Amino acid sequence: MVLSEQFTTGVDAVVSRMRALDEAWLPRDGVAVFNRVYLTVTEEVDRRLDAGCFPDARAATTLDVRFAERYLSVAEGGPLPACWRPLFQFRRHPGVRPLQFALAGINAHIGHDLALSVVDACRTLGCEPADLQDEFDGVGDILVSLEERIREDLMPGPDLLHIADPLTHLFDAWSLERAREAAWSAARALWALRGLPELAGEFARRLDAATGFASRMLLTPLPH
Repeated sequence: MVLSEQFTTGVDAVVSRMRALDEAWLPRDGVAVFNRVYLTVTEEVDRRLDAGCFPDARAATTLDVRFAERYLSVAEGGPLPACWRPLFQFRRHPGVRPLQFALAGINAHIGHDLALSVVDACRTLGCEPADLQDEFDGVGDILVSLEERIREDLMPGPDLLHIADPLTHLFDAWSLERAREAAWSAARALWALRGLPELAGEFARRLDAATGFASRMLLTPLPH
């Protein structure tokens, strides 16, 4: 049996924290680039919750907030996991383009944080990962708009971006859908290992390190 925890934070609360960060950072700051994209998606989750689009609003809210809190903890000055370290180290690098900052943030958040957030939500709600799959898929469908937002706001226009530009290949090489699938598998593995804390901790550390390595590659300075 899984015991549930008390949980009262709403999505509007994390939206407010993201807005405060957006106001505090310069627009070109690499973390600010990711924050703006993520803020837009989180606002959409909040709107859909208010509109009753999620059958289990409490479960969807818990998953979304636990997910956002992992990013906000880092953004507000908490310890830097390996997955987030490259973005914060390169956030002001003049040779890294805004699209790269956004992709590195998404990679860190989905590649590492999402799996741990599913486990967090299960502990909060007193349920199994399978009980959250509908909410995971629902929030994930909204996350797909991250790619749409990036294409609209961060990809240079066709007159500026040649097919041979490495930025084109970088964007096409990273898949949000594959990252979501891997996060779900990692969440199930972590939940299965919850009774073996040493092994679960090693799994989480390796996931963190591998995600951080991918983020560092995404932030390789490119010629303009």
